[in-house]
Amino acid sequence: MVNRKELNNYCHDYLNVVAFEDYGPNGLQVEGVENINKIVSGVSANLALIERAIDEKADAIFVHHGIFWKNEGQTITGSKRRKVSLLLSHNINLFGYHLPLDAHPEIGNNVQLGKRLGIQNMTPVSDSLIWQGELNTNLSDFSALIEERLGRTPQVFGKKSEKIQRIAWCTGAAQGFITDAIELSVDLYLSGEVSEQTPAAAEENNMTFISAGHHATERLGIQALCSHLSETFQMQHQYIDVENSV
Repeated sequence: MVNRKELNNYCHDYLNVVAFEDYGPNGLQVEGVENINKIVSGVSANLALIERAIDEKADAIFVHHGIFWKNEGQTITGSKRRKVSLLLSHNINLFGYHLPLDAHPEIGNNVQLGKRLGIQNMTPVSDSLIWQGELNTNLSDFSALIEERLGRTPQVFGKKSEKIQRIAWCTGAAQGFITDAIELSVDLYLSGEVSEQTPAAAEENNMTFISAGHHATERLGIQALCSHLSETFQMQHQYIDVENSV
């Protein structure tokens, strides 16, 4: 069991929250019970996850995608009101960590995905959220590995040659970082989503681009964070996956 304030302060320091200018607040987003014994983790703070957390009698929910975003309205209405109301009425804390969770060198989405896919010599790229590393494989085997490890058939664009040695990647909606990957002269860039212009950028720069799913590529960091917190503070932890095909 841990005090809510102590847990919030620990995560703030552990994830180096102050280093990021993010699209929404990182940390405690909705205040609940003061002492926390059981936490539930999930990718996004959607209604289905909150309802499952209530069923599991959780004291806190940890997510990568929280409830509040800078590009959204400032009112608590509609589905947002329903979610906040459920959290408050059941005294459940909601913690959200976005970019700090992507970038963390031990439990972050990027490093965890790299480990899951067997990427070697992983290093973060300076002044960017993307990572780079090495593989000794071919495109067909790597695509099959992604499908096996992430439970989703990847979309493959651009160069289709088989040999893959140098890779860059960034989870979620990071397809725009393909320009950074081009500068690195890698064989393949992997992200969660694809935009209309991304296939052409890959083709025109003799690179392979893989879209492996926003949700699928960002399931690992929040689990790793909460497993760490569970061990550190002797709390119960349960990961709940609310399926999302995007």
